[in-house]
Amino acid sequence: MSVPESKVTRSYHQEDIQQILNLAIARQANSGEFSRTQLVEIADELGISHQTLLEAERDWLLQQTEHQKRGDFNLYRRSRFKKRAGKFLIINGCLVGVDLLTGGQLSWSLYILLFWGTGLGLNAWNTYQPDSEAYERDFQRWYRQHQLSQVARSLFNRVDNWLKTSF
Repeated sequence: MSVPESKVTRSYHQEDIQQILNLAIARQANSGEFSRTQLVEIADELGISHQTLLEAERDWLLQQTEHQKRGDFNLYRRSRFKKRAGKFLIINGCLVGVDLLTGGQLSWSLYILLFWGTGLGLNAWNTYQPDSEAYERDFQRWYRQHQLSQVARSLFNRVDNWLKTSF
């Protein structure tokens, strides 16, 4: 004889509860978007305090900002790699052509192709391996430079506006 579903006592881990609630919310939502008021109502129904919700929302916004910065950095790295690969193809294509025209066979250009290709391969490995210490170090360096350029741009715009209004 089977036991009715309502009489079975189950316990769930926190991760399980989050997954179940995510699925339930996704199924209930028609458009996939909720207003802030609805978010507050859901939190109230779950017994989540307003302060905890605000802290979670702030953390989520920080995570989204970090995710966006890393996406921008990844685009920057990939575009830089594509430029390097393009230079590699153009220059080495010309060198192979010169080698073929002058000697009728490939000789010295293969060494350049091999050494430069090895460097380009290592660069590709670093570009497409975002889980390394080098990636994190490069991201921090890029982010600092990005912030400095934004500050410099802002300062330049302020000085430019001041000069326009003063003279």
